Amino acid sequence: MTLADTQPQALEFECETGNYHTFCPISCVAWLYQKIEDSFFLVIGTKTCGYFLQNAMGVMIFAEPRYAMAELEEGDISAQLNDYDELKRLCDQIKRDRNPSVIVWIGTCTTEIIKMDLEGLAPRLEAEIGIPIVVARANGLDYAFTQGEDTVLAAMAHRCPSKAPVVESEKKERNAIASLLNFGKKKEDVTAEESEYHKHPPLVLFGSLPDPVVTQLTLELKRQGIQVSGWLPSKRYTELPVIEEGYYVSGINPFLSRTATTLMRRRKCKLIGAPFPIGPDGTRAWLEKICSVFNIEPQGLDEREAQIWASLEDYLQLIRGKSVFFMGDNLLEVSLARFLIRCGMTCPEIGIPYMDKRYQAAELAFLEKTCQEMGVPLPRIVEKPDNYNQFQRINELKPDLVITGMAHANPLEARGINTKWSVEFTFAQIHGFTNARDILELVTRPLRRNNNLKDLGWDKLVKEEAKV
Repeated sequence: MTLADTQPQALEFECETGNYHTFCPISCVAWLYQKIEDSFFLVIGTKTCGYFLQNAMGVMIFAEPRYAMAELEEGDISAQLNDYDELKRLCDQIKRDRNPSVIVWIGTCTTEIIKMDLEGLAPRLEAEIGIPIVVARANGLDYAFTQGEDTVLAAMAHRCPSKAPVVESEKKERNAIASLLNFGKKKEDVTAEESEYHKHPPLVLFGSLPDPVVTQLTLELKRQGIQVSGWLPSKRYTELPVIEEGYYVSGINPFLSRTATTLMRRRKCKLIGAPFPIGPDGTRAWLEKICSVFNIEPQGLDEREAQIWASLEDYLQLIRGKSVFFMGDNLLEVSLARFLIRCGMTCPEIGIPYMDKRYQAAELAFLEKTCQEMGVPLPRIVEKPDNYNQFQRINELKPDLVITGMAHANPLEARGINTKWSVEFTFAQIHGFTNARDILELVTRPLRRNNNLKDLGWDKLVKEEAKV
């Protein structure tokens, strides 16, 4: 019997029913309030939530943030005070000071425990102050780190407009804007630009990404003749994409399963189930899947991917043949593991706080295919892992790198295990062809650091001090 005969032929899934050892999902405010420029986020919770946000977003203290805390005191929790009056006072102040296009209420663990009816209060208050109020639950009881964004986008999906008849004044305004944008261009050039796209049903992409990455992915699709009708979220709430029955939608991140479900069930959209555009391999597969749905023959993707892989060779030499272990934090684990396996690493275990096998079906199949092509064992996927058990497995496996939440990095480093904070992948630009280098920059940093320490002879000194 060979080693190949003893390896599992399909991915193994296990649930250890541990707690969510992740960042609190209200941290999604950090990137969403910057993405949606005319928004204001009101987090309704206790002082603990405020302290967390203050620390998590301390680097932005000199900016003018568009978020605030509605701090619940003992009187609120014991139902002695009127929730509506207090929220109205705060929203009136927000309207007076900032006048945003939308106010997003972020529910926390406390609002869940005391059964605060935010969904009931919001419509009444919205009608009174004249500003849309979107309610999103982002409590750490039910959701892991990045799922906070998922609940916000799912709530906003309900607010996306349906196509309405264009008023004559709006039509004139749009024509004026189009004329301004095409100023100085020949009529033939404008017609040529419009003819660059194939005829296909409208496509809306969902997932919050920095503007440069949005531009990159939009241009990648444009090269294939595919036009993006809109993004959810958009830069401004007033520019939310039109979504109608029969529109096609595609997710950018693995943690947006609730948004995908909302778009399919409530807005009657068709979900394109594709691997996520993380790494050159994932980006190519994502583009190919969208092209196949629209019966378009993809052009130049193999060459483009090969070019990117060639530019990454200096990083690949550092990690080829090494092993990586994921403890589970931000729900990007499966996509990152698939990319790193393609880079030449092995991955014995992928811990993940929550796994939606339907939404990630294409990514899981791609992971399985990647392992078979690279000739490495399939990883074990553990949902809601028990961290004590994981530490035992890490001690036995001795991986070269562990990607973990911040809470467990120092204990692992003390045991001589190289670590990388998973939260850094959440805030980094990791999507698309051109950002694959940024992923490898993060992955190899602890390995390069330790190599430098060895060259200086400091690793021996550190081990001697650890014995003392």
